[in-house]
Amino acid sequence: MTASQPTTIAQDDFITSIADALQYISYYHPVDYIRNLSAAYEREESEAARDAMAQILINSRLCAEGHRPICQDTGIVTVFLKIGMDVRWDATMGVEDMVNEGVRRAYNHADNRLRASVLADPAGKRTNTKDNTPAVINVSVVPGNTVDVIVAAKGGGSEAKSKFAMLNPSDSIVDWVLKTVPTMGAGWCPPGMLGIGIGGTAEKAMLLAKEALMEPIDITDLQARGPSNRLEELRLEIFEKVNALGIGAQGLGGLTTVLDIKIKDYPTHAANLPVALIPNCAATRHAHFVLDGSGPVSLEPPSLEDWPKLTYDASKGRRVDLSTVTRDDVASWKPGEVILLNGKILTGRDAAHKRMVGMLDRGEPLPVDFRGRFIYYVGPVDPVRDEAVGPAGPTTATRMDKFTDQVLEQTGLLGMIGKAERGPAAIEAIKKHRSVYLMAVGGAAYLVSKAIKSAKVVGFEDLGMEAIYEFDVRDMPVTVAVDSSGESVHRTGPAKWQARIGKIPVVVE
Repeated sequence: MTASQPTTIAQDDFITSIADALQYISYYHPVDYIRNLSAAYEREESEAARDAMAQILINSRLCAEGHRPICQDTGIVTVFLKIGMDVRWDATMGVEDMVNEGVRRAYNHADNRLRASVLADPAGKRTNTKDNTPAVINVSVVPGNTVDVIVAAKGGGSEAKSKFAMLNPSDSIVDWVLKTVPTMGAGWCPPGMLGIGIGGTAEKAMLLAKEALMEPIDITDLQARGPSNRLEELRLEIFEKVNALGIGAQGLGGLTTVLDIKIKDYPTHAANLPVALIPNCAATRHAHFVLDGSGPVSLEPPSLEDWPKLTYDASKGRRVDLSTVTRDDVASWKPGEVILLNGKILTGRDAAHKRMVGMLDRGEPLPVDFRGRFIYYVGPVDPVRDEAVGPAGPTTATRMDKFTDQVLEQTGLLGMIGKAERGPAAIEAIKKHRSVYLMAVGGAAYLVSKAIKSAKVVGFEDLGMEAIYEFDVRDMPVTVAVDSSGESVHRTGPAKWQARIGKIPVVVE
């Protein structure tokens, strides 16, 4: 092999390229994702799932046009670096420090500020680092004279659903995946991709699964030409059978749960079969570029012609005035019904709920009166220019389940808004207190923010994006996910569509 000529990579070229790529992926979906989601939208027969996909597609186009984040959760940064052995650095900083400086610049960009979600001291004080550093960085040293870079921003909702198992060598990987995916709920915001890592050791399998998610969606090409090896056979089998589960977009039931299955493998010990599964959500964000010493890399903007021209039809929803709504009104709302919220709602997520419950336990007054109000589980992006608030999509509601009964009991809260399903304890509390749970679409954060006309902090200002805000909303679209009698569309929807697809027996618990 002929040795390559040494190249020099300048420090600022590397930092600038990282920062620019993170800005780019915050508002541009990969075109392969948009094309495949658009095709799934056209095929979809479930009206609830079609509505969710339409919101994701409309949101994506708005973000591409407005250069604002696809999702309010702008993720934890993951970087894969392949550094050529003939690369020289014109730099005073280490490689990881340069990556983190790129993250810092991207997340504090004045025209498109991204939400800082990374917390230091994770088992203790959980203090926000305020610039989303440090990134999770994976480095390989390889032959060559370039630096190959993949940057990704991984949302917490999808990362929380990562799974790992050390199977026996004789166990079925397909069976394990089909058993595992329904346990993940909808907090990973399907439809997305599943990355699967097989082999190596426990940590290697997880890394393989994450790397697999960086590949483009090409399942339709594979279906057309047919598999040429065992991994491709596995991809096709798992793709068909996961979609046959009927989970559907946002867990509402439908034909498409995954747009692709990606698998990477590695040799493993004879006694082991490590298998990892990591989902990528509807806000799938990653980019690939190569530095060759010629300067910073500028990624080419995609053509908006690749986005379908959809508009959201608000006329099909029931308009609700939040200043007059009563518990009796809420009792008339039906599971799966689209509601358009008008008026003032409060916000609060993990940190706010933990603090509120502590205050209630001590008999202390809360900073705001929740009686007859709705709370939105959200941590918004900071506004820029003339925005009332930045992208403000929902966070996973199940994390608030353990607080739900006490909060409903002691505050008089009327309803909750979040994403994905509620667990049994929360559903029982909703039924007990004649409350309601409304679902906003995960992956439609910028679209939701367009419905927010004003925003102000009314409690726990020190919590930053986790503070309690009051939003004034106009025609904010939500779906009745758990009604006042305790019926959940995340139970009934997937069961209905799994039976309709008819390839996998429905398991009744």
